[in-house]
Amino acid sequence: MSRLALFVFALFASFFLAFAAPVSSNNTSTTLEKRVDHFGRGTWFEVGLGNCGQWSVDSDHIVAIAKSRYDANNGGNCGQWVQITDQKNGHVKYGLTLDSCQSCGSGDLDMSPSLFKLFEPLSVGVLNIKWNFMPKGWSP
Repeated sequence: MSRLALFVFALFASFFLAFAAPVSSNNTSTTLEKRVDHFGRGTWFEVGLGNCGQWSVDSDHIVAIAKSRYDANNGGNCGQWVQITDQKNGHVKYGLTLDSCQSCGSGDLDMSPSLFKLFEPLSVGVLNIKWNFMPKGWSP
């Protein structure tokens, strides 16, 4: 009988632990955002007044996302950082979303000259990149 009682106890304990909610040390739950990788072309442009309503200069590390992506989110990605990886060499840099790009495909990014130069000289013109949005409020 004791083996049966032990088995039943272990079964209920396993079931209970499987559905237990995670607890953090400050009594708040943590929501993880799923990272979605985008693949496309990285190009550069001379910046100015961006579609997000802020002025930038070429030395700022900013990006313009595809106009279709900007419109789909109603500009909701303005002020959000992106992590950009050069597919050729794996170098990773960050840019702040402050504009949209009419000629960009959905996976493309247009970068300020100073950001593009962190990867390659401007004369290269186009990079193969992978990129993703960082969580809102994140900053490098």
